[in-house]
Amino acid sequence: MSRILLGFSIIFFILFFIGCNNLNEIQDEELKSNLIQSYIDKAENKQNSEKERKNNLEKAYNIYSTLSDNTYKIEKIQEISFTYFTLGEYDKYREMNEKALKLSRSINDSLNMAESYAYLGIYYKQSQLDVAYKNFGEAEKIYASLDSQKYNQKDYAFDRGKVLIDLALILRKIKNYIESESLTIRAIDNFVQAENSQYLPLCYTNLGNIAKSLERYEEAVEYHQKAIEHAKGTNMEIPRTLTSFNNIGTVYKSQKKYDKAKDYYNKALSYTEFLNQNPGRRARLIDNLGYVNFLSKDLTNIPDLFYKALKIRDSIEDKYGIATNTLHLAEYYKSLQKDSIARMYAERSRDVSLELHNNEELLDAYLLLSEISDSDTGLQYAKKYIKLNDSLIKGERLFKDKFARIKFETEEIVEKNQQISKENEILIIAILGLTALFLLGYIIFRQQQSNKELLFAQTQQESNEEIYRLLLNQQIKLEEGRQMEQQRMSEELHDGVLGRLFGVRLSLDGINQRANDGFTEARNKYIDELKSIEKEIRLLSHDLGAETLPSDVAYIDAVENLIGDLCEVHKISFEFNNDEDIDWEGVDDQKKVNLFRILQESMQNIFKHASADLIKINFEYVDGNINLTILDDGVGFNSTKVKRGIGLKNITSRVNQMNGQVQFINDVDTGGTMVSVSVPAKANVAELY
Repeated sequence: MSRILLGFSIIFFILFFIGCNNLNEIQDEELKSNLIQSYIDKAENKQNSEKERKNNLEKAYNIYSTLSDNTYKIEKIQEISFTYFTLGEYDKYREMNEKALKLSRSINDSLNMAESYAYLGIYYKQSQLDVAYKNFGEAEKIYASLDSQKYNQKDYAFDRGKVLIDLALILRKIKNYIESESLTIRAIDNFVQAENSQYLPLCYTNLGNIAKSLERYEEAVEYHQKAIEHAKGTNMEIPRTLTSFNNIGTVYKSQKKYDKAKDYYNKALSYTEFLNQNPGRRARLIDNLGYVNFLSKDLTNIPDLFYKALKIRDSIEDKYGIATNTLHLAEYYKSLQKDSIARMYAERSRDVSLELHNNEELLDAYLLLSEISDSDTGLQYAKKYIKLNDSLIKGERLFKDKFARIKFETEEIVEKNQQISKENEILIIAILGLTALFLLGYIIFRQQQSNKELLFAQTQQESNEEIYRLLLNQQIKLEEGRQMEQQRMSEELHDGVLGRLFGVRLSLDGINQRANDGFTEARNKYIDELKSIEKEIRLLSHDLGAETLPSDVAYIDAVENLIGDLCEVHKISFEFNNDEDIDWEGVDDQKKVNLFRILQESMQNIFKHASADLIKINFEYVDGNINLTILDDGVGFNSTKVKRGIGLKNITSRVNQMNGQVQFINDVDTGGTMVSVSVPAKANVAELY
């Protein structure tokens, strides 16, 4: 009974110990999470300075890197990336999301992989449409492949909808209207499924713009009206409404229904309080209203509206708006046959468009200048117009081909993966069938041969054990011989040579005590030299007796003990850092001994020659190499003596044995010496043989 109680007690204590450890780990992770969140909150606080916000983000990231690899860790780095984005640190935003993508792949987190691709797409959307399209496409491919039994579609419908509308907006930019329309409708379905209408106004705006481009004007107006309806009651109601009013006015302008266009531009301009805070929108509406008045031959407020809009755009340096505005003024003065004024504004539009690479406005500026310039100049502008137009058509075609190729390659990869999956299923079934037949035959054969094979296996095992025992004994004897020889040399130096030197020194001391012949000082000098030689031999003897590192002490602890002991004896301060990425247990023992001896030799050189006050020692892991740096603040060295120094030759020899590199760097200006050693962390073929 007492044994049963003892067993239960042991089990209880084991479970209690494991539970405490798990609890400590959970509490540690929770503490880190709270710290990360507090730093992120400080970084998001706009009352803090930009420098303080960035510093808090760096602190959050430093703690983040110590978290365990899981979904929570990915979500935190994505949150850090969003704050970098709001601070305008777009490269940091990209870098964080690339890390999130890598981590998502490593733990096979499909949803966060898709989100990371989407966030990278946002980064490239303004600069590299094709790269953005590819990233959004990768995200959509993951969403499309998710198992509906494993994942609830409603949980990721909103994120998938955002990816789809981003893809649709890119396709509309390259004038792939049909596919853009299809993707937008799919995006709407996902937002409805997610019960989140935040992006519905944007979706209907895109559908309206597509319909206008396809000259389906009534549909375009209906879509823009739906955008207004879905924006009601949201924090974006006014800006979305004004955008839709402007778009509807543009649709009616395209239909030459100028009165209706004016009504919508005037409706938008009635939001005076909002527009006073957003002068860019106000200028665009005024310019559009003026242009519709001009097209409808209503010149009552022309060119005042154009000048009013241009003045606002000049004040806020809205260069895109200036390019359009000046083009409208050029058209107006051309209609009045005031070609010199028209040419002035057309040239300004041309110059701004060239600066912005705004080819659409530039094309219109060239056409207008070709019509209002003298014959020779007009001909030159006409040629520029034709050349640019041909270039745009060709570029548009190449751009579409590029996107089609990206899509084709993506679809081809999906098809190949599906085909491979089917082939793998057939192959697995065939292998299973063949395996079953083979196993059946093998079992029958094994039953017949079992006794014979068991006997052979037993004999083979005994032979292998004997061979292994012999090899092990040989290795042990070789090691014992090497250690005995080292010990013999150590004892010979310590007991023989050192004893004889000690005897000579004692004799000289005795002569000094008896003689008074004027050579006492010279003999004292030689006595001191003998003491120094004794010290060197004692250190050499000690080194020979300790060529191998103790097996019961961690390597880095042995290194730190060596540094601490030597610096304490020589009364020198030191700083020691070890990179935790170095797997010392996986490093070859001989390599560790060599590094240990290099460090020891370097420190002896410092103690002897440098007159240093501080030594800095660093182990770093870089690109598969272990880098050892030993830096002192002493007097430096003489380059001619370095070449003859046996200690540094020994260091170089040891580094060469490890297929590494070594540098001895002397700072001429400030003094001090740095020994920099770089060796491969893993043994290669050259080191093994």
